[in-house]
Amino acid sequence: MPVSEFERMAAGELYCCLDDELDRLRQQARLAVHAHNTLRPDERGAVAPALRALFAIAAPDIFIEAPFHCSYGINITLGERVYFNAGCTILDSGRVTIGDRTMLGPGVQIYCAEHHKDPALRSQGIEIARPVAIGSDVWIGGAAVILGGVTIGDGAIVGAGAVVTKDVPPGATVVGNPARPMNRL
Repeated sequence: MPVSEFERMAAGELYCCLDDELDRLRQQARLAVHAHNTLRPDERGAVAPALRALFAIAAPDIFIEAPFHCSYGINITLGERVYFNAGCTILDSGRVTIGDRTMLGPGVQIYCAEHHKDPALRSQGIEIARPVAIGSDVWIGGAAVILGGVTIGDGAIVGAGAVVTKDVPPGATVVGNPARPMNRL
């Protein structure tokens, strides 16, 4: 049975985000993100060393354009040749797994946290984290939003500006808000 708020968050249970341990982890992420976003590109390379060290797993050949933001970083797993264009945000209170050769366009946002629907509990920082799994060879268009609990299958395409609230099957193309399959011609 999880006892700390971090353990509750990791287990997918309700937890309080207003917690000293979670705040310390978010501060660690802010420092790594700041290093990535402020280093000169020739010094930073594909990913600043502090940011790479933060991730749960990061293949050696990932590339993350600045600016980038994540809330914890420790819940992010990135496969080979993953590419993030400028302005991507991952609020990784839940696990975020991104497969090989997947590309995120500029301004893509991944949100794992879901705040409590009850306003009294929400004001106390009660939320739940839902994982996001994105397969290999996926293309996510600019400004798309991926919500917690979603799985996107291998080879799928998410159109620019789409809001993905449900799973996307392998090879499918989804567009719109909420994202829905695109009719084939």
